[in-house]
Amino acid sequence: MHRNSLDRLPELASLFDGVRDPRLVEGFLRELLTPSEIHGISSRWELVKRLDAGQSQRAIATELGLSLCKITRGSRELKKPGSALRAMLDRHRRQG
Repeated sequence: MHRNSLDRLPELASLFDGVRDPRLVEGFLRELLTPSEIHGISSRWELVKRLDAGQSQRAIATELGLSLCKITRGSRELKKPGSALRAMLDRHRRQG
């Protein structure tokens, strides 16, 4: 993973750890991110869920208006051993 001097993801992840109030996390993200960033992260999460459901990459690209490069990256990340995306999808499914 590429890290630069402004990488605060570990700090943010620590903040989210143990937060039991989804409204607090959502409010935090909506205040921190721009509408474009919210759209971007939301569409990437949706593409990962669709890949997991077996939808074709081309169909996802067409329906969500995303590049095949983004979808291929998501697919590749899902296949990696110890994938955090896979773990979060499994958690999402359990929360159902």
